[in-house]
Amino acid sequence: MTDEQERVQPSGVWATAVGVARVRALETERENALFRDPLAQAFATAGGLWPSSPPLPDDEAARRRRLAVAFSIVIRTKFLDDLLQQASASGVRQVVLLGAGMDSRAFRIDWPEGTRLFEVDTAAPLDFKASVLRQEQAVPRCERITVAADLREDWPDALAAAGHDPAAPTVWIAEGLLIYLPEDAVELLLARISTQSAAGSRMGLTLGSRGVIDRFAADAAPGSAASMWISEMPDDPVGWLAGHGWKAESHTLRERAAAYGRPISTPPQHEEQPGGLISAVRR
Repeated sequence: MTDEQERVQPSGVWATAVGVARVRALETERENALFRDPLAQAFATAGGLWPSSPPLPDDEAARRRRLAVAFSIVIRTKFLDDLLQQASASGVRQVVLLGAGMDSRAFRIDWPEGTRLFEVDTAAPLDFKASVLRQEQAVPRCERITVAADLREDWPDALAAAGHDPAAPTVWIAEGLLIYLPEDAVELLLARISTQSAAGSRMGLTLGSRGVIDRFAADAAPGSAASMWISEMPDDPVGWLAGHGWKAESHTLRERAAAYGRPISTPPQHEEQPGGLISAVRR
């Protein structure tokens, strides 16, 4: 059988990773793209979302919400790309992508020599991804190590068995992940990250802003990404992370979009809350 015949099609939460890949593929086609992801289209195609995708809803409010989610994916991708490159420039040579999905940063970023990048996810998305990577004959630009583990279970042991060294600084990325976990699971995940982080480690998180579930998920279609959102950011994300031993900065989507030359033209409909784009350093 070919990889395409053997490939298990996306389902459940991890299917959203293929939707993210489609957004990244569309951004890659722009003349003024904020990043280039040469594998994104292959992932979207394998998942049945390229060249077409489900049509935009007729309801104007629902249409705006879907476009807003796509815009946020583009901005957060650029934000975390920059964070990873800054961490590399500071000398960090361990990268852990939690809930890696269809992330292709191992293949599209110019990593310094000696970088080890761990992709942690369950077996199904990792297998799907591996089949696409074989098909595309993709070659990573660093040492890439996949770790099949459920983030709700004892993933630190699996990560350690794969070669992660908690005594050396690590840059951790949890992109589009925490919003799908209940609050107690978010707390446990952060506690485990902190335990595995030497001083000088970095972290990039994306958090669901306050009220996002009410605004986006209330009338979301069954099976859509928003229909599976269950967790929002704390009122004080910087203080929350300080309690776990991290010095953090919070950035809003509007702020970062303006900095990247993609300003949001509509005025805010309510007072700006702490932002859901988080960069942090282990103290």
